[in-house]
Amino acid sequence: MNKPNYSYIGITFILLVFGIIFIPKIVNRIQHGDIKRSESRSSNLTLKPMSSSDLPFLILNGKKKKILPFKLTNQNGQAVTNENFNEKVYLIEFFFTTCPTICPRMNKNLLAIEKSFSSRADFGIASITINPNYDTVEILKKYKESLGITNSNWHFLTGDQELIYKFANEGFNLYAAKVDNAPGGFEHSGNFALIDKNGFIRSRLDKFGNPKIYYNGIISQSEVVDSEGAQEEISMLKEDIIKLLNE
Repeated sequence: MNKPNYSYIGITFILLVFGIIFIPKIVNRIQHGDIKRSESRSSNLTLKPMSSSDLPFLILNGKKKKILPFKLTNQNGQAVTNENFNEKVYLIEFFFTTCPTICPRMNKNLLAIEKSFSSRADFGIASITINPNYDTVEILKKYKESLGITNSNWHFLTGDQELIYKFANEGFNLYAAKVDNAPGGFEHSGNFALIDKNGFIRSRLDKFGNPKIYYNGIISQSEVVDSEGAQEEISMLKEDIIKLLNE
């Protein structure tokens, strides 16, 4: 009778013990997301974009808030409506070209955002003047050129002042007003509105679970916080633009 091969029996025993002790632990780590990509052989795989993002809609009276239809004129004298932005993710700001305070900072931040998405035909920006009596087509064209903007999806828009103020104050609740003793003669919000491809206003939730609604457009990423301790929101805005582009 052949003698048992104890070396094979020993190896089998070790493998059995390994399976009993370690395999459940590995499975548990995978289930709890503890295995890093660098620990696996899937480092060359890319994640597919999700079909929808976690960015909530702004709900008013039980309905998703959609921007009001608009028709304005851009820096090239062309009519631009909300339909020009169909199937595009875009930002809306209200500004004026002679603003001596927050507008230059806002547009500097928009430039940084635009550079991050300059290759995306499905991203755009609408900069709407609240001083249309001065900000004519010619003025807006020079202003755009002075910023070095060549992106055709970034429109500087002018039109009827009353309609623009209604669009800002009622359509977005982004404050805009003519105030004689204010710097430059006007006051307006320093926030950006983020619009998805279907024209709905989107945002993220704050730490209390409420929609932020808009994004601070004044504080730059490099500043991180302002003198009053407010955090910059340009980085989160970039993240949220990507989410909407991938929807």
